[in-house]
Amino acid sequence: MGRLSEEFGEFGFGGMREFVADLHIHTCLSPCGDLSMSPREIVKTARSKGIDMIAVCDHNTCENVEAVTKAASNHSLKVLPGMEVTSVEEVHIVALFENLADAFALQNLVYAHLQGENDVDAFGLQVVVNEDSEVLRFNKKLLIGATDLSIDEVVGQIHSFGGLAIAAHIDREGFGIIGQLGFIPEHLQFDALEISSSMTTDEGRQKFVEYSHCSFIWSSDAHSPDEIGRATTRFLLQTLSLGELQKALRADAGRMILS
Repeated sequence: MGRLSEEFGEFGFGGMREFVADLHIHTCLSPCGDLSMSPREIVKTARSKGIDMIAVCDHNTCENVEAVTKAASNHSLKVLPGMEVTSVEEVHIVALFENLADAFALQNLVYAHLQGENDVDAFGLQVVVNEDSEVLRFNKKLLIGATDLSIDEVVGQIHSFGGLAIAAHIDREGFGIIGQLGFIPEHLQFDALEISSSMTTDEGRQKFVEYSHCSFIWSSDAHSPDEIGRATTRFLLQTLSLGELQKALRADAGRMILS
């Protein structure tokens, strides 16, 4: 369970314990996601790797979140509704929510600002499934595309719907905010900065020391089952919820990021 649990017992310190999270996972709905990324496969793989909480973050959509949530209902796995939104600047921003209704509110906005139709031959299938991995339909929107919403608008709208806004894979040239803009504007109210599996925690903090006032998380950005859990973040929380996660990102009330 981890060092804190060994030292303080099953429920950690002050009623809190250590949880492992992978907060950026794609399903078969993302055009770049492997078709094997079905709800059951995601849940099975996450649990086999000791992950306590995941976030389903398909490109510009949340239509497979409910299926993954249902697939996890008989497992000790918290599923947060999420989405990876692409701004007009072609910057990826992860949005995390506590409930599906808030995620769908953002999806409705994103869909209204997302033009084009998917080219299956160029980008791949976009499969909407149920918890048993049965195909319900194919999403025809150009989910791999960019919305006409600015970074400021995306972050602001995420917050307006009660979500957390995280700058995705800032260490990558493609679709990372630093790679696209050259820097992170100070006025943007990101709740955290995400670093991919290409860097260890120490490497990431050293490379982005100028943003050390921000909270860093590590996520897999998994597009295939073998990638799930290749990067995770350990949190000290009381329960698995968005509110607890927000407190940890703010180092509030004893909640914190452990690594």
